[in-house]
Amino acid sequence: MAAGPKRLNVFERYLTVWVGLCMLGGLLLGKTLPGLVNQLRSMEFGKGSQVNVPIAVLIWLMIIPMMMKVDFGAIRDVGQKPKGLLVTVFVNWLVKPFSMALIAWLFFRHFFAPWINPADANQYIAGCIILAAAPCTAMVFVWSYLTDGDPAYTLVQVSVNDLLMLFLFAPIVRYLVSGASSLEVPIMVLLYSVTAFIVIPLTVGMALRLWLTHTHGRQWFNEVFLPKFSPVTILALLATLVLIFGFQSENIRGRYFHVILIAIPILIQVYFNSSLTYGLMRWLKVEHSVAAPGALIGASNFFELAVATAIALFGPGSGAALATVVGVLVEVPVMLSVCNACNRTRHWFPEPQPVPTRE
Repeated sequence: MAAGPKRLNVFERYLTVWVGLCMLGGLLLGKTLPGLVNQLRSMEFGKGSQVNVPIAVLIWLMIIPMMMKVDFGAIRDVGQKPKGLLVTVFVNWLVKPFSMALIAWLFFRHFFAPWINPADANQYIAGCIILAAAPCTAMVFVWSYLTDGDPAYTLVQVSVNDLLMLFLFAPIVRYLVSGASSLEVPIMVLLYSVTAFIVIPLTVGMALRLWLTHTHGRQWFNEVFLPKFSPVTILALLATLVLIFGFQSENIRGRYFHVILIAIPILIQVYFNSSLTYGLMRWLKVEHSVAAPGALIGASNFFELAVATAIALFGPGSGAALATVVGVLVEVPVMLSVCNACNRTRHWFPEPQPVPTRE
């Protein structure tokens, strides 16, 4: 019997709408209750850390359930199909951040110079780089599902990216932001951000996964426990966006045109990197069930981490934080278009090899 069409749930399908409503809600909050917003903005873990307490808590509520899905034990099977993983790593870490730095620098320093002053240009370049240096983790599983991707191999790709992020995210962000935007990137603040938003949730997520799968079994963990976190994660994401735009309210009122300008280089780099990944996968004759998720990982971003890092480095009211949130706004419609392109070009790739059976 043929499988029915695959669909996103209501939240995933209309994520752009919810994000837009949260933007408006945050702007309204900042305008009507500035005292409350300033009080929330001033809550930091330590003086000068710029790690905002309310946003940090909300980010953990989003990231820890995602990290619980990551199974590093799956990396053992990577030797069976190494080409797809090598392409994913190459594009995500040797192409994507650097191409985004170049594209953002060209647009904000030159093409958009008549409309954006140099100080804002620096912030927007920094935000775009931070966004590109954080490969997607959670939503890739949704995009992989919609393209009939190999779920086990998608898990391997995501697990390897998360592992590399521990070591590569901070130096790449510091090097590219300092070089392309002329902004100073305090290394300690960046390390605080990596610790707070990668190391801690990854460690907690792995520990919870090991403990719960050991005590209750993998099936219960995947089918009963993880689905219970879905509403919490969604509400935390929406609340984070309300706070971010509340903090941004004073800065971006009257700058809606900037949001459109920021979206342009982000869109270009998304389609460039997804096309490059997909093209390399086709050239190497990788199966479509591996190629499609690889292209989608190359196109999407770990926007929760990017937003948190931009806030930690430059503050919740910064242009860098705004640029990362614009990435959230365009993510779903863009990724759905990439999914559609992958599904329409399935015939470009070799048929999957049958798995040999034992007698």
